[in-house]
Amino acid sequence: MKLGIGALAFAAALCVHDAKALVGASSDGGAFAPHVVMVLKSSTRGAGAGICSGVVVARDIVLTAAHCVGLAGETRVHFRGDGGEPVLLSVAAVATHPQYRANAARTRERSIDLALVRSATPLPARFHPAPLDAGRAISVGDRFRIAGFGVTRERVGPSAGVLRAGTLAARAPLSAILLWAEDPERGGFGACEGDSGGPVFTEAGDTVVAIVDWAEGANGKGCGKLTQGALVAPQRGWIDAVSRGWSGR
Repeated sequence: MKLGIGALAFAAALCVHDAKALVGASSDGGAFAPHVVMVLKSSTRGAGAGICSGVVVARDIVLTAAHCVGLAGETRVHFRGDGGEPVLLSVAAVATHPQYRANAARTRERSIDLALVRSATPLPARFHPAPLDAGRAISVGDRFRIAGFGVTRERVGPSAGVLRAGTLAARAPLSAILLWAEDPERGGFGACEGDSGGPVFTEAGDTVVAIVDWAEGANGKGCGKLTQGALVAPQRGWIDAVSRGWSGR
């Protein structure tokens, strides 16, 4: 679905800072363009709107963060057409992880911040599913590549919307369900507004290890110090089951 009068509510989400984008020394993310799209949420129930990133796991299925989605009618998959025009795809179904808890930060509950979005029509042929990690040992210092459409300057909405990438390194604490990562150069690079739901790839860029769900900055900032992602390998059972159900397999 192309951006038009009926999609203005979703276009407005581009100016709302609801999620956490790549601040610091990021680079062009074109190498990941076949795998990464934007996920937009627009709510009429007072739950907020926002821009996020997401990774393609099938031509009509996107994996993102659970806090990035609303009801199917409130969620869209967004990308640029061949001519650079904005395109919005309607969403046929949304599935949030059964262990997602929206108030986890306040209640200190365990939460798996993942969601799957099924678009009503397939993405163009230039998009390809990204391989998902099936389980690997992660050590402190291991490096990863992160990609997203978020802001490059914190709280500056117009700096979002361009796919950027950069390198992060695993740090303590090591977890069975979460990846904690930081800028190995200590230069203030990390996820920020708009990067939630975006993929964390292996250093080689060939496999998705985690999905960005949270970020923290230093000295009162919200971004640039710490990036957290939900590991996908422990959730492959859920991801694969939902995807098979939607595909009728």
